[in-house]
Amino acid sequence: MQYRKLRVIISGGGTGGHIFPALSIAGCLKSLNPETEILFVGAKGRMEMEKVPAAGYKIVGLEISGLRRSLSLENLKLPFRLLSSIRKAKRLIREFRPDIAIGVGGYASAPLLRAAQSLGVPTLIQEQNGFAGLANKMLARKAGRICVAYEGMERFFPADRIVLTGNPIRSEIVPADGKMREEALNFYGLDGSRRQLLIVGGSLGSRTLNQAMQKWISEGCPGGENVEIMWQCGKYYKQETDSFMQGRELPHIHYSDFIARMDLAYAVADVVVSRSGASSISELCAAHKACIFVPSPNVTEDHQTHNAMALVRKDAAILIADSEAGEKMMKEACALLADGERRKTMEKNIALLERRDAARAIADEVYSLLEK
Repeated sequence: MQYRKLRVIISGGGTGGHIFPALSIAGCLKSLNPETEILFVGAKGRMEMEKVPAAGYKIVGLEISGLRRSLSLENLKLPFRLLSSIRKAKRLIREFRPDIAIGVGGYASAPLLRAAQSLGVPTLIQEQNGFAGLANKMLARKAGRICVAYEGMERFFPADRIVLTGNPIRSEIVPADGKMREEALNFYGLDGSRRQLLIVGGSLGSRTLNQAMQKWISEGCPGGENVEIMWQCGKYYKQETDSFMQGRELPHIHYSDFIARMDLAYAVADVVVSRSGASSISELCAAHKACIFVPSPNVTEDHQTHNAMALVRKDAAILIADSEAGEKMMKEACALLADGERRKTMEKNIALLERRDAARAIADEVYSLLEK
């Protein structure tokens, strides 16, 4: 296949789960032809407006946000913001003249793809979850290709345009060998004689996971006598966590608002407790980690539960409902840390679900679509 120079718009973001796959796709397209030009379109005020420029790409922000779950005057503004965002997206498309528009999910993805389709620009949807949202189901009617991470997605999309590619992940996420684990222990200053637990509630943090940790600490850390914990509390909950931890002498619990070197955090972890966003699951499959998922209930169509169940059915993960996390999360985590045979079984099973070549597969679909 000839990888000619392209002009590509990639849209989406909101959380690391959308941003990091988008950057992986961009990086792969640039590696196939370094002259390819890429423009990102995101939502103003969201994480992508910082992360994308830091990775060396240009990004333009739209005035768009999601629907509030509570009654709010902000919801009344949403239709007007959507129309305004579509108009701005059309202007961007006319100015940039892309060969293709790629949507990875997030607030900005829908208006950008809608504008591209109305102007006759080929579109590709990267659906990360095991349950498609309304916007992608509507956009799929005119999309040239839908790249998915789970089997059975013909329930939501035209079967003849679906390609099972997996979710792109950061290239540095790999199964750890002894050398990498030793590097991780030194990098984070951890005790190699203890079993290591990683708790991560997504790029923004999780109140449920934080409260479950706080409850366990308040009860005296039962079952945690030989356990060391890295805990990403999230930037929204950092001050609250600081207040809780103040005056507590817990040298084997290390918390921070964000973990930048997730490759090393995964490398050192014996067990990972996580939300079950699609990107997190894909990275844990690539890292071959025994994990416990606590799906967020605050997502469209409860898609995190669908994501997690795809692994639970293959004995590759444990699922704990959000409402039961306070009672069960740390009890299950400590039990799994103490059960080496169970961990080995889960590590073996989750490794079978790894799709490391997802970014390249999606990049190839971009070129395949444009050659039609």
